[in-house]
Amino acid sequence: MTQRAELATVLDRLAVDGLITDYAVAVDDGDWTAYRNLFTPDGRADYRSAGGIEGGARDVADWLAGSLRPFAVRQHLIVNRRVRFGVLEQDTGDTARVRADYLSPLGRAGDDGRDGGVRAPDVVSGGRYAFALLRTDDGWRVRELVVQEKWRRAPERTG
Repeated sequence: MTQRAELATVLDRLAVDGLITDYAVAVDDGDWTAYRNLFTPDGRADYRSAGGIEGGARDVADWLAGSLRPFAVRQHLIVNRRVRFGVLEQDTGDTARVRADYLSPLGRAGDDGRDGGVRAPDVVSGGRYAFALLRTDDGWRVRELVVQEKWRRAPERTG
């Protein structure tokens, strides 16, 4: 592999990592326009293992907005990212598959309607994401996302 190819691969890995981070931030911040813009026009997401829906990015964003509305506090973490670049029409590097684990704590707003104070989350879940990505003229985009929720719990309250 030439230095130019190695540099291109490093830059692609950074861009892919940025896209996955942008996904987490969009969901946590409830920025559903940004969420939709992460996907290709025909991009799909499947949240059925987490009790959700499967469909186009617009429909899934609407479902997420409604499902996550009660949880004012979201800080979901995506770790153990494994990136594999693929071949599309004989051109190496135009597709990528990312497998990454997630931890997703969700908390409701306090009684006063603000997020103040430190408290345990109301729901915590964990699992794995499988992203299929495509290089587009606008950069890397999600063509498909499959969520595999492995566990979920509501922490016990004390006091």
